[in-house]
Amino acid sequence: MKRLLGCLGIVIAILLLLGAGLAGGVALDRQVMAEYVPADNVPPDAVADFQLMAEAWNTIHKSYVDRPAIQAQALTYGAISGMVAALGDTGHSRFLSPEMVQTQHNFTTGQFEGIGAYVEMKEGQVVIVTPMDGSPAQQAGLRPGDIILKVDGENVAGLPVDQVVSRILGPAGTTVTLTILTPETGQTGEVTLVRAHITLQNVTWQWLPGTQTAHLRIVAFSQGVTEDLKKALGEIQQEGLTGIILDLRSNPGGLLSEAVGTASQFLESGNVLLEQDAQGKVTPVPVLEGGLAHDLPLVVLIDPGTASAAEIVSGALQDAGRAKLVGETTFGTGTVLNEFTLSDGSALLLATEEWLTPQGRLIWHQGIAPDVQVILPRGTNPLLPEAEAGMTSEQVQNSGDAQLLRALELLNQ
Repeated sequence: MKRLLGCLGIVIAILLLLGAGLAGGVALDRQVMAEYVPADNVPPDAVADFQLMAEAWNTIHKSYVDRPAIQAQALTYGAISGMVAALGDTGHSRFLSPEMVQTQHNFTTGQFEGIGAYVEMKEGQVVIVTPMDGSPAQQAGLRPGDIILKVDGENVAGLPVDQVVSRILGPAGTTVTLTILTPETGQTGEVTLVRAHITLQNVTWQWLPGTQTAHLRIVAFSQGVTEDLKKALGEIQQEGLTGIILDLRSNPGGLLSEAVGTASQFLESGNVLLEQDAQGKVTPVPVLEGGLAHDLPLVVLIDPGTASAAEIVSGALQDAGRAKLVGETTFGTGTVLNEFTLSDGSALLLATEEWLTPQGRLIWHQGIAPDVQVILPRGTNPLLPEAEAGMTSEQVQNSGDAQLLRALELLNQ
């Protein structure tokens, strides 16, 4: 059982299957209602429910007309996905196939192969939450909120998210064509992407031209982010810069330990968050000693793609009065997920703890509101540190990134 934060959505970035044998899963599927689950393992108050599921299973196998469509593993995984979906914890608790388990684990190391996007199931449709920086998805112009209707011409509307992801799976260098619906315009179009190997550079920064400010971006809270951040902060201080814009836009989260380590670089004391378990017990998670940037003026950029660990950091800095938040309300992940491995290598990610800001504010399904709301119009891409190298001050001002420019104004004040 592994403990991690509720990373927003499902990662469809690693599209190369890595060591995920499914033969054992098929055997499990065929026995799940009989031999594999002996009577003494069925909860006494659930016998009738298990029998009902067996009735449905047998009816499908006996009577459904499209015989090739009856795939035991797909039925089993679909049933488990539906069970978790019935909890109503959309975008958080979920079922992972063995391939998706590998994907989730590789996310924490920042190594991917694929199109580089995060997705979630929303109202029966697979929605792109955010593309990764520099990924094929971002380069192709995919945006948060885009809906995937077809994969390689096959209609995927209404399919479980794991089945949609499996259709996008494939090795680097191969292509996949997505039919995308843009909700704002109602228009659809096809986008062909070449899957690629993606190594996330989780921490980047750039000296904004014409200022004494560092634009410091954290892409995700994968393993090692805190150490990368410390290195970046050391470089910023060596340059003598007097302010930091911490960019957490479209950051889907990651490891709790990295969130605590990151927030602790900017906070001298207090708590980073509060954890509340199913029994209502609240446990504070304190700031770690040894932070490098307790006093540097700071503004944080957030948007609807800011989730999980990124919300923890944002909420901690806001509650402490350490930084103003600029942008849009965050996603509202708000839970710590525990991974419960099943016998065939698949897993359940279940919310077992809820996290609160240090002042006890709820985040789950609510998100964190900015101190200064600035909406970035569709069609305007956020300015990233790697794009700022070589830019002039005038080019930055004309970039259209109203959130970044408002953060600069706040620091100058």
